[in-house]
Amino acid sequence: MEFSALMKTGSRQDEGFGVQPRRVADLGLVPNLQRSSSSLYKNRRLHYANSGEKANLSSWVPENIKKKECVYFVESTKLSDAGKVVCECGYAREQHSEEAIRAPAFQDKQWDPKKHVQEVPTDAFGDIVFTGLGQKVGKYVRVSQDTPCSVIYQLMTQHWGLDVPNLLISVTGGAKDFSMKPRLKSIFRRGLVKVAQTTGAWIITGGSHTGVMKQVGEAVRDFSLSSSYSDKEVVAIGIATWGAVHNREGLIHPTGGFPAEYVVDEEGQGHLTCLDSNHSHFILVDDGTHGHYGVEIPLRTRLEKFMSEQTKEGGGVAIQIPIVCVVLEGGPGTLQTIYHAITHGTPCVVMAGSGRVADVIAQVADLPVSEVTIPLIRQKLATPFQGMFETFTEGRIVEWTKEIQDIVRRRQLLTIFREGKDGQQDVDVAILQALLKAARSRDHCGHENWGHQLKLAVAWNRVDIARSEIFTDERRWKPSELHPVMTAALISNKPEFVKLFLEHGLQLKDLVTRDTLLCLYENLDAACPFHARLQKRLAEEPGAPALRLDLVAQALRELLGDFSQPLYPRPHPGDRTLPGPHRKFHVQGASLRAFYKRSPGAVTFTTDPVRDLLIWAIVQNRRELAEIIWAQSQDCTAAALACSKILKALSKEEEDTDSSEAMLALADEYEQKAIGVFTECYRKDEERAQKLLTRVSEAWGRTTCLQLALGAEDMKFVSHGGVQAFLTRVWWGQLSVDNGLWRVLLCMLLLPLSSTGLLSFREKRLQAAWGLDRVRAFFNAPVVVFHLNIASYFCFLCLFAYVLMVDFQPSPSWSERLIYLWLFSLVCEELRQLLYDPHGCGLRKVALLYFSDFWNKLDVTAILLFVAGLTCRLIPALLYPGRVILSVDFIMFCLRLMHIFTISKTLGPKIIIVKRMMKDVFFFLFLLAVWVVSFGVAKQAILIHNESRVDWIFRGVVYQSYLTIFGQIPAYIDSVNFSLDQCSPNGTDPYKPKCPESDATRHRPIFPEWLTVILLCLYLLFTNILLLNLLIAMFNYTFQQVQEHTDQIWKFQRHDLIAEYQGRPPAPPPLILLSHLHLFVRRVVLKIPARRHQQLQNKLEKNEEAVLLSWEVCLKELYLQGQQERQRQRQEQRMQDISSRLDSVLALLEMDRLKQAGSAEQRLASLEQQAAQMASALHWIVKTLRDSGLGSGEDAPTLAPQKASEGQDAELDGGQEAEDPGDTHHVNARCPLYPNSTVVRFPVPNEKVPWETEFLIYDPPFYTAGTKDEDLVDPVGDALEPLSGITYNALDGATDRRSLQGSYAVRDGLPLNPMGRTGLRGRGALRRFGPNHTLQPVVTRRKRNQDGAVCRRGLREVLEVLVVQPPHLEHGALPGGSREPGETLPRRLKQVLRREFWPSFESLLQQGVEVYKGYVDDPRNTDNAWIETVAVSVHFPEQSDALRSLNSHLHACDPELSVRWQVVDKHIPLYASHKAILQKAAALYGADY
Repeated sequence: MEFSALMKTGSRQDEGFGVQPRRVADLGLVPNLQRSSSSLYKNRRLHYANSGEKANLSSWVPENIKKKECVYFVESTKLSDAGKVVCECGYAREQHSEEAIRAPAFQDKQWDPKKHVQEVPTDAFGDIVFTGLGQKVGKYVRVSQDTPCSVIYQLMTQHWGLDVPNLLISVTGGAKDFSMKPRLKSIFRRGLVKVAQTTGAWIITGGSHTGVMKQVGEAVRDFSLSSSYSDKEVVAIGIATWGAVHNREGLIHPTGGFPAEYVVDEEGQGHLTCLDSNHSHFILVDDGTHGHYGVEIPLRTRLEKFMSEQTKEGGGVAIQIPIVCVVLEGGPGTLQTIYHAITHGTPCVVMAGSGRVADVIAQVADLPVSEVTIPLIRQKLATPFQGMFETFTEGRIVEWTKEIQDIVRRRQLLTIFREGKDGQQDVDVAILQALLKAARSRDHCGHENWGHQLKLAVAWNRVDIARSEIFTDERRWKPSELHPVMTAALISNKPEFVKLFLEHGLQLKDLVTRDTLLCLYENLDAACPFHARLQKRLAEEPGAPALRLDLVAQALRELLGDFSQPLYPRPHPGDRTLPGPHRKFHVQGASLRAFYKRSPGAVTFTTDPVRDLLIWAIVQNRRELAEIIWAQSQDCTAAALACSKILKALSKEEEDTDSSEAMLALADEYEQKAIGVFTECYRKDEERAQKLLTRVSEAWGRTTCLQLALGAEDMKFVSHGGVQAFLTRVWWGQLSVDNGLWRVLLCMLLLPLSSTGLLSFREKRLQAAWGLDRVRAFFNAPVVVFHLNIASYFCFLCLFAYVLMVDFQPSPSWSERLIYLWLFSLVCEELRQLLYDPHGCGLRKVALLYFSDFWNKLDVTAILLFVAGLTCRLIPALLYPGRVILSVDFIMFCLRLMHIFTISKTLGPKIIIVKRMMKDVFFFLFLLAVWVVSFGVAKQAILIHNESRVDWIFRGVVYQSYLTIFGQIPAYIDSVNFSLDQCSPNGTDPYKPKCPESDATRHRPIFPEWLTVILLCLYLLFTNILLLNLLIAMFNYTFQQVQEHTDQIWKFQRHDLIAEYQGRPPAPPPLILLSHLHLFVRRVVLKIPARRHQQLQNKLEKNEEAVLLSWEVCLKELYLQGQQERQRQRQEQRMQDISSRLDSVLALLEMDRLKQAGSAEQRLASLEQQAAQMASALHWIVKTLRDSGLGSGEDAPTLAPQKASEGQDAELDGGQEAEDPGDTHHVNARCPLYPNSTVVRFPVPNEKVPWETEFLIYDPPFYTAGTKDEDLVDPVGDALEPLSGITYNALDGATDRRSLQGSYAVRDGLPLNPMGRTGLRGRGALRRFGPNHTLQPVVTRRKRNQDGAVCRRGLREVLEVLVVQPPHLEHGALPGGSREPGETLPRRLKQVLRREFWPSFESLLQQGVEVYKGYVDDPRNTDNAWIETVAVSVHFPEQSDALRSLNSHLHACDPELSVRWQVVDKHIPLYASHKAILQKAAALYGADY
């Protein structure tokens, strides 16, 4: 029975799953699907938010997707459930079109679905909403069963917006409702959803609300309701039969349903079924019929096969989408599903304990294949199938036995999940382990196999699977082998894998190359602000934009600050560039591996590869990745401060508030890391720690830690005691910090005292010296320069006040002229500060930096105001305005004193508080102005009529209203103090206000006094009580807020003052002009560069810097250990650890209980089996004795060996197939489908293979393939007359029909296969009946490395074998095969050897060693024809002339045929029979296999 027929018979009871070859037509429509990627569709999600998107889908779907429709009504003999007459298609007459009812062209013809069903555009697609079951919206589409898979795949990925999956989970099993143990049900649901969520998998089921599909739907529902639910939805795709869906009429919308409402009605569904509301997507397969189940199975099979052949790319690594079959319960159809999945290489996970077929397979999976017999399967099926067991025929049981034997034989593809068995607790782990076990068993060579498994684990983001299954003692990974997957883990943001690879020896400095770094920046997260920066940079580039590292360096310099240098140099003409970020860039795994095949000097483009990765992670705000990379960094303090600077700069550009806050929080974390490391350093050695502050870091653009901290405004770091101690040292210059301030002031007043021992110096040279050196060191100290400038500034203010109040003459006096000179010196100093550019930033940026300081703005304003006042003062007519301007300017110069006193630890914090409160005052004045103006205007309008004088209007509206707040109540607000003498009736007196509204005769006011009084009371209430108290509260809040951080702010701003006076000339104004003249001569005339700024930058020697950084790294490790210890000691962490330990103990206790229960069940089952066999044996003995014979009618039953109580799972040795001594019968010769044909063999279980065993129902088909060369083959057909002339077991002319196995039997004129039955008669595709002799040369040589040395694995040598790769086949073959009559060499060998080398190779064969001679288990074997071979080993132990001659004469005549040397390995992709021969050859030479 063919697969399609089998599936249709069991489809109503079970769900189908299978893998059939993909049709060529499916691939032709979408040529780019083979290289698809989830990122390709990330920005193509369609949410149908507007009518345009709906219209797009409404036009695309009918054009590309069809449905099936019956076009000929043929009345059926059966009636519908409602008693209506229906067509053979199952639909009623009224559901057909008028043309279908008439259909004259088909009159008097039988209904044929191939002729009477046609495709028309589909009329059911769009969004689906389940009425009364929430607002969840899914997608659905009605498709024809012949729809190309590529079209459906395109619909799902491009129009439905699904990401390409990393895994396909096809769930199959019972289609009817069944019961499961509550714990097993919970484990299944939790594990299935977990594996789908963590790996990004698609779950594929039948989509109906029954059986296993219902279980999957409830698992998805429980996940969506759980607390762990995230925005990432679990994709559950239901593929169901359209004609079997109940209430499907509501889904029909020719232009698309947006949404279509679907009603779940289980009570009225009858023999139909409802869709499951918990699935997210539905593909409803239509064949034009109604009520027929199983229509979706072929399309589902093809679709799953098609999707499993697509490639998913991520992070530069491509994987072929893996597929796994998960089985729950099920009937005969499910067995067919498992069988076809296993035979096509799809791993299956069977849930033991779920019932029926799943339990049958779980019970026999541990047994040797020889023990899986027909009686055993009959016995196992009897209990779960009690209701229908009697309907099972002997042929079906034999067929199922054969299938179960084949399933058990391929244990590497079968995983049995047993609750609590051998540590199995989670279904998700079992599913992923099954996939890795299947991948491990495939024929790949060496690293390719392990690399494929690692790619799968990375794609699934399951580091637990990688640790337990891949990074084991079985495989030793070279760090270079991890580079491609490490790059993929970085791009896809999988920090756990990055940590894992680092634990296994990967070095970040070896990972980073120019190409790798460009690849990483090409795959930046498009949502991060730095991506926009790069795009802006590329847009500014002329011509075709190409991403270069120097463009990245320019963008990074904007973030780090202009004081830094570019991190990457400009490229040389030969350097490689990549397309810009606006172009999508994908790198194949092979290309990534090529990135690392570089010359030793290829990494010279960067000084610190770890820094490059850290920056790349930080600009994307990837917290965990950055933390792992930072732990690997060497210059860790500078790295942490740089990260803080970058994050704070990027947070200002981030539009999303949450992301901006996350960046600021991460910046604070890195500031704390810098503080922690620096604290450890400062605690160990203060001198070294202070060196770290000023050390010029080449890795971070020749900046220092102090510069980075100041640029990032890391106040906590700058306020650290060690940093402040360093600033204090700078403040005191070469003077010792132990000197009291009074000593300094005393030496400033009495200069000779500086040459005495009153002052102490840090350097011993100055301490011992006398005279000019001490004086120079004294006056160059910033503390001295500061106090001299304070004294000078006070003298300037006193002289300025004297001139303004006492000596302001029409012509400037000597004291006033001295002020001009003094101010000129101040102007020169400000110009020096403005033009000072030690970092080469340019005048524009230096000017912006200068004017960014508030005090510089105040200085410039005061100077400009002084110039304006001086200009007016020198003009006689404007002498008084000039004095007024200069008087106001004096106030501004006095305010400048606040900046001077910021150095004071007492006054500095208070000045900071005053500055913050000034901001509050400005906000308060806005509120106050509203009340003042509103009251003033109302009062003025009520009291005064048509006041035209602007100054008196301002007084009345603003000035008097403002004074009212402080108690100056206007006298004329009421009639009590009203007097005409105090005002001007007509407003003509410029010194009196205009009188209010009054009676001209009585001279009494007539304005409403009660209103003005009420307004005044309300005004005073709100201003004096409400607003003033609000101002006090604001001041109090500001004081409390600032007071907490005042010390930090003061310490941070203290640096600016120290740096200002550290770089300032020592002479105070106006004597500073001499210093300016000296600087002008040195810089402009003599071209001597400035060095004073370098006192805060220390360039160390390489050896000294290396020692310092190594010391810092050691203390960083100490800091990280302390952090971990503090984390463990936290109360929350300790509670969490205790909770996890309790959970582990409870889990172990539960597992132990389940193991004990399982052990008891196994023992009971073993005892029952033994008792049944003993009863059968006793029955045979009694019967034999009764008949007084020796049991001639029956054979004695064979007692099964006693099993251990704890059987080993089939999956424990998944890497290799266990050798079963009882499974010696030819296996490949009994494959169900004969190669290159549609002939299906008769199923032959193991025990029925020998010809001696009775097999009454054995009725194999007869098949003999035709061939063009009829003269070279035996006759075709099943007639015996043409075969009567053949002589078997002898030489038949030129044909040798003798068997290497000895004499074989001939029955009915046909030879019998000496190994037993195969399920097929005839000679099949072979040439001869009986033995077909072949020759297999095994040509091997030693594998050598580039130096010529022999490669070894352990102590064994590694060999290479000559392999021929046939076209369009996955497996290679040895260069042998059948020989033409009279020829010595096989035909295939001649195809790969030049003719002139044939004689030489014949001599090599004669000298070779025979490694095997006998029967070959080949899929082409039949009952009457089989292959026998002689394998001869031709080995080249050395690089001989014969080997070189062989290599030179290798040439494939057929262009589709390739020949190559391949490493001998147990996973070498060869045919199974050839691998067995190769293993014997390797053992012959003691080589590795």
